[in-house]
Amino acid sequence: MFSSLKISHRNVSFVFILVALLCLPFADLNVYNVNPWLELQRFGRAILHPDIGDISVLLNALLQTLIFALIGVFFGVVSAIPLSYLYRFALVRGLCAFLRAIHELFWALIFLQVFGLHPLTGILALAIPYAATFAKVYSEIIEEVDSSVVNALPLNLGRLNRFFYGLLPDVWQALKTYTAYRFECGLRSSVILGFIGLPTLGYYLESSFMQGDYSYVVVLLLVFYILIGSIRFWLRPLLLPLYFGVAFYTLLRNQHDIKWDNVVRFFTQDIVPAPIRGAKEGGYTELLQWFSNIMQDQAIPGVINTLLLTQIALVVTAVLTLMTYPLISIHFHKKFGRSIGHIILVVMRSTPEYILAFILLQFFGPSMLPAVIALALHNSGIIGHLLGNQSNAVTLRIDSSKGLNLYGYEITPRLYGSFLAYLFYRWEIILRETAIMGLLGVATLGFYIDNAMQDLRFDRALLLILITALLNMGVDILSRTLRRKSTHKLNNGKR
Repeated sequence: MFSSLKISHRNVSFVFILVALLCLPFADLNVYNVNPWLELQRFGRAILHPDIGDISVLLNALLQTLIFALIGVFFGVVSAIPLSYLYRFALVRGLCAFLRAIHELFWALIFLQVFGLHPLTGILALAIPYAATFAKVYSEIIEEVDSSVVNALPLNLGRLNRFFYGLLPDVWQALKTYTAYRFECGLRSSVILGFIGLPTLGYYLESSFMQGDYSYVVVLLLVFYILIGSIRFWLRPLLLPLYFGVAFYTLLRNQHDIKWDNVVRFFTQDIVPAPIRGAKEGGYTELLQWFSNIMQDQAIPGVINTLLLTQIALVVTAVLTLMTYPLISIHFHKKFGRSIGHIILVVMRSTPEYILAFILLQFFGPSMLPAVIALALHNSGIIGHLLGNQSNAVTLRIDSSKGLNLYGYEITPRLYGSFLAYLFYRWEIILRETAIMGLLGVATLGFYIDNAMQDLRFDRALLLILITALLNMGVDILSRTLRRKSTHKLNNGKR
């Protein structure tokens, strides 16, 4: 099996598997709950007896989730338009790489200290990283378009007219499709913002779980799945002005005061390293000691645990992907079976890793095991969906093999280059999500960031967030390099 794979692909796969195996002895994958199956049984019984509770509370949480996603993504798109035009400059590319390397929850924690539970906290937490992501993808879409139409237009037409008449029609569908996809991501991020106190579905999900009200948890999850699954029916371009009008009106109707003294103090005092803030002689020596202590006691252990969890989750994601993509492939299942497979993958990829990890932590305790399962299920659902759809385009010979031989010698080898490319793309995303698992008690970088925030040591928290961003940027560069080489090998093999 897999004997027809390119040697480079096999080597890369074996290296990643070996690294994950080496990480296993150092990872905390224990189950700390005395009787996890009892909690699972309670949750299973709650699925059969959902309790909708106060419908007005549920509708308000749903409305707030939509508002944050709509406005956050809207400002992300608006900001991305000029950034995508300037993306050819290295400074802009670097800035965008840094902004999107910081997870939305970390942005939310920063703005929570500045604005409190003001709507700006949630909106900016989504808008900033999304603007950087949109700018990158928009610029790539525009660069890949055929420029022959634009070149054929009169030179005196003007740059704006050349864009609208020559370039925009060719890229419009791709821009619209990607923006709709990112809005779905925005909905998931909006739900997660509830875990820091904003009144979205995540807020009520966390509080219901803490109270053991699993029947209401089931209702909240079902509402979320329905919201995600029905996007294509209600996210219509003609309805967007109405949605934005309702969203902005709802926010502006309620008075939200900003304490500007807190804003000024945060940027001028709170985030300034403590030794410098004291302005004493020898402060730079104390600054070096301050930095050394944080690196030794928090940053290095956090980075190690983040990388351990990331590499294990990445390999488990790969294994689950290879197991799940046949669920929606025409080469392995009939129409009914593929329908069931689509439902399974939709649930897997629609459930945010953070929420899934939070649920599993209640059952298994605060180890890395729930985080590994959550990260692997979500990301394998995404890659399995992409790979399964791609497998449907594979043409087989009349005398092709069946069953496991078809899987191992025909379909999977043809998809393996794309599989690795998808996996490398998700690698940096898995790392970002791994870092925020610390907010749930897992000892990744987010754990130390959360502790610093709770202790009001914002200077320490900001330094750890910067280290998280730099780590993400490094892995992103490595994954893009491997993805580019993998694609190059794949294309050479097709010639």
